[in-house]
This record gives sequence, structure tokens and C-alpha cells, in this order.
Amino acid sequence: MKLDGKTIAILIAPRGTEDVEYVRPKEALTRSGATVVTVSLEAGDAQTVNGDLDPGATYRVDRTFADVSADEFDGLVIPGGTVGADKIRASEEAVAFVRGFVSAGKPVAAICHGPWALVEADVLGGREVTSYPSLATDIRNAGGRWVDREVVVDSGLVTSRKPDDLDAFCAKMIEEFAEGVHDGQRRSA
Repeated sequence: MKLDGKTIAILIAPRGTEDVEYVRPKEALTRSGATVVTVSLEAGDAQTVNGDLDPGATYRVDRTFADVSADEFDGLVIPGGTVGADKIRASEEAVAFVRGFVSAGKPVAAICHGPWALVEADVLGGREVTSYPSLATDIRNAGGRWVDREVVVDSGLVTSRKPDDLDAFCAKMIEEFAEGVHDGQRRSA
């Protein structure tokens, strides 16, 4: 599928986003023709992690949450990484940014601990979602239906459990981004 003309935001948190969950989706989007913009809490560079402790690579941040709006993008990717996902969900600006995509019906793809931002944005009511298993209770408490599957698609919302699911996650993410706005995705919180 081609994503020519589409601009996709991908989130990264300093010293906390799982490297492979940032790199693989970004590469898949770029190969499909999308323009990918890295958005973070701070300007400059952000270092990823491999697991929770080992430092990953360093990537350039294109924009911060303070200077972006969901209106500028066609879709959103929320990588995991326990520490990074926790930093994202603790930021009111980041959560508002995530909520903006869902409210507009724009596709969102979240993997591993990434769905924590969706929990915090209060947009999971009645949605079928997967994630890293330790988020199951959080998702249920937020009104979502947690399932243990490689990839789940619910009206433009794509979720996966872990790095082993990246092939399926990236394929479904690209498919949903190509389809564009999903009326079933629209939620207000």
C-alpha cells in the first residue's frame, strides 16, 4: 500500500522508547511513501532503549507536543517501552495530542506499553485492544476489552503486544493509514 502524501506522527520519549518499536514502524512508513515526523516531550535528540535498561540509539526530534496539533497529521504511531510510555502518558500535552487523533477519527497504531497513552486519553470505552499483558487491567478499567492476540484492529485503532508482533503490526498500521479517517474511531473524552 502506498502512503504518498500522508504525514504520520511517531512518538518518542527521551531515554525510554523501545528502539525496535520506534525504528521498524518508522522504516515501514517511509518505505510506503509517508512523511514521518518524530514528536517528543523535549526538543533536540532522544535516546531509545533496548529493553528497560540497555541504551539504544539516539534520534532527532522533529517537533515537540507544545508545537503540534493532530490536525497536521494523517495518523499516529505510539511505540512502547515501559519508561517511555509512562513519560508520554504523564504529559498532559502528549495525552491531548493522542486524544485529538481519536476524536478526529484518524488512525492510531500503538504497540506494547504504547496503549497507556490511550488509557490516559480515556478513548478505549467499548474498544477491543491488545497490549503488553501487564496493561490488561488498565485497559479493562478504561472500558476496553483486552485480548491476547498478535494484532487487533478496531475501527482505525491498531494495537499489538510486543516486538515479536512488529511484522503484523506494521502491515495493519499501513493498511489503516491508507484507508484514512474511520468514523467508528471518533471518540470524545
